[in-house]
Amino acid sequence: MSVVEETAQAQVQAPKTEVYAIDEAALCYHHHLIYEAKILKATSLDDENTSITGAIGPQYYVHYKGWKEKWNEWVPAERLLKKTPENLKQQASLKAAHPHLSGRGPGQVKSWGGSGISISVRKRGKKRRRDQDESNRKLDNIRVNVPSSLKHKLVQDRDAITINSQLVPLPRVPTAFDILNSFSDSILSTKPPQLIEPNLVLPTIISGLQCYFDRACGPNLIYANERAQYAEVRKQYWTGPKVIVGQEKEMSMIYGAEHLLRMLVVFPTMITSSELDDWSIQILRDYINELLLYMERERENIFLSEYQSGDSPNLCVSKPPARRRRNQNQNQG
Repeated sequence: MSVVEETAQAQVQAPKTEVYAIDEAALCYHHHLIYEAKILKATSLDDENTSITGAIGPQYYVHYKGWKEKWNEWVPAERLLKKTPENLKQQASLKAAHPHLSGRGPGQVKSWGGSGISISVRKRGKKRRRDQDESNRKLDNIRVNVPSSLKHKLVQDRDAITINSQLVPLPRVPTAFDILNSFSDSILSTKPPQLIEPNLVLPTIISGLQCYFDRACGPNLIYANERAQYAEVRKQYWTGPKVIVGQEKEMSMIYGAEHLLRMLVVFPTMITSSELDDWSIQILRDYINELLLYMERERENIFLSEYQSGDSPNLCVSKPPARRRRNQNQNQG
């Protein structure tokens, strides 16, 4: 049994009656890790529709130690742990099991690995604001070449969402995660001569693109008409009461080619505030352009052929299969 499975099992089996006091130091699950947190507020809700977290019962407003206040959030009691030696050991085990996530705060891509492509994405502030000339130079260096057929897909996608009030049915098959990994397999098997050190560089780039997608999806990759659907996706696969801790699904495992293409098109503007040097930017640009060519070749297999009406009561979001949920629950026992 993996560390994540053991953690999920402990969460399911542990009693959910722990009470936390205001200003109490606790531990809190966030994504696949456990962080130190402080309880700022507490409430209890018995109406699921009024719950910010999508869960019923005790809710706590927490501040993560070392994070900015903007990352404070309401969490259900199930995401909290008492700060005990046993739980601190569990925190360390998860950190060791996910070294690629360790040290990463929300909204950050701490590193794209040790392959020479090291990325640190930070919010712009007075102390870190770059000159406009520097941003423009980086933008020029990482301009991507979008094939005409994919430009047409972008227009179709925009019109379906914003004019026809349609939605992409979710989860998509294949997902953005699937596409990135299939692309990786293709490159590693063919090793195009124009790409530098695929064996060394590609895993880092794929991991970085997935991480960017997961964090940019809600803020940057959806139209206004898709916000309600996005909230429903988060509830069913990330924050809802039926989501098992440790088995949450990132957005790259829900959304597909349509939203991945949106990210790749705006990616140059996303990367201008990074600390990538010119050499790393050129490597990244070459791989993104190759990914776009791959998506063009596979467009009949990865893009949606028909959108669904946005008037659907379930917002075109399929629930996780009941059998799978039962099997998951059995596996936790």
